[in-house]
Amino acid sequence: MSGSTSGQGNPLRYHSRIRQSGTERQPETHPLTWRLRDDGEVVWLGEYLDKDGYQSVRRALAESDPQGIITVVKDANVRGRGGAGFSAGVKWSLTLQGGDMPRGYLICNADEMEPGTFKDRLLMEQQPHLLIEGMILGARANNARQGYIFLRGEYVEAARVLNRAIDEAREAGWLGPDIDGSGFDFDIAVHTGAGRYICGEETALINALEGKRANPRAKPPFPGQSGAWGRPTVVNNVETLCNIPAVILHGADWYQNLSGNRTGDGGTKLYGVSGPVAEPGLWELPMGVTGAELLDRAGGLQQGLRLKTWLPGGTSTGFLLPEHLELPLDFDSIANVGSRLGTGLMMAVPEDRSMVSLMRNLEEFFARESCGWCTPCRDGLPWVVKLLRDLEKGQGQAGDIELLDKLAADCGPGLTFCALAPGAAMPLETALRHFRQEFEQGIGKVSGDTRGVPDRVAADAPANNR
Repeated sequence: MSGSTSGQGNPLRYHSRIRQSGTERQPETHPLTWRLRDDGEVVWLGEYLDKDGYQSVRRALAESDPQGIITVVKDANVRGRGGAGFSAGVKWSLTLQGGDMPRGYLICNADEMEPGTFKDRLLMEQQPHLLIEGMILGARANNARQGYIFLRGEYVEAARVLNRAIDEAREAGWLGPDIDGSGFDFDIAVHTGAGRYICGEETALINALEGKRANPRAKPPFPGQSGAWGRPTVVNNVETLCNIPAVILHGADWYQNLSGNRTGDGGTKLYGVSGPVAEPGLWELPMGVTGAELLDRAGGLQQGLRLKTWLPGGTSTGFLLPEHLELPLDFDSIANVGSRLGTGLMMAVPEDRSMVSLMRNLEEFFARESCGWCTPCRDGLPWVVKLLRDLEKGQGQAGDIELLDKLAADCGPGLTFCALAPGAAMPLETALRHFRQEFEQGIGKVSGDTRGVPDRVAADAPANNR
């Protein structure tokens, strides 16, 4: 990540940085990023068209019916890149359409609120037409009449770029009525939200889009049957939709082979690294690359630091140990060791970082972002924060750690309306499992000895990566 000064005289602005040069990023191997400019400037419509832009839309509208698009996406094994890893093709196949069913909506979830995650902003700020193209294909597959990009309000630069790109696409006939003379009509609007983590849950997002409080909905019905304003609705992540044009243009076998023999998951992934590493940033790499290779590309930890633990994909994933670095970073391999791939952006934690302080910081975020809809999340997470604050000050009491275990279990999968509480529980559960002694040191009296947490713990707490 870095600041970048625009060649057109724009003021200094933040960018997510792609750490691969244009010579490494080729159309045959880097479908998400090969069009990106080395100077970080936006790929506007003219340049995008010169780089095969909208050719997949032209082919799909001329040659494929909606079911044909869904079949290709299924065969390519495009799994959702927002964290859950659910098959996009299967999700699309469940959308009600045909007969008397009204045309519905396609919503792009661009509310990138996961701390430690900064991949979608790269695509939106520097290559907006790839997202637009993917949304057109998704709309065709799901018979959607209108698309919305639900964007976190803090992404002001992304909103500016996306709105201009939508205007360009509309003026050129790639959005609106009768796209490319096909008879298919579809348009897109950018909706900037208030910036709430709960809006990463698709039904809470839909409620917010409708102007309601962002609470998750009970399911069924699922959005594919009754979503926004009661119509069939599909919600996909930015990176997921950006994969679709290359799949349609080059086929399922080509896409699946991008990951080689590393994993059964197809395609490439925008991986990233944050924390005290030499070169934080983003890389487009084959699915199944190991954590060790990703950390090596980031130059390892800064001089004098050693790796203690790491999160594989944002702060709602479970902590892994250095010995797990040889695992493929795919959905199933990471799940098999008790974590999740999540967004695929590694957060490195050095040995001198207090896990109590780190967990207090993370749980404060989750507690603040809870919508309050269900009891384990609304009441349990603030309780977790209180206990961690006491442990951080060395004022914990006997039984506090066991209570943390229980609170984490009570927030587990299937016990809450959505995945926010389970996402908060997973890093806590794994931190307690791997580093329990650090939490025990926060108890005011252990075996008759008073052992407070060092004063430096509070200073070590990282700022929330909002």
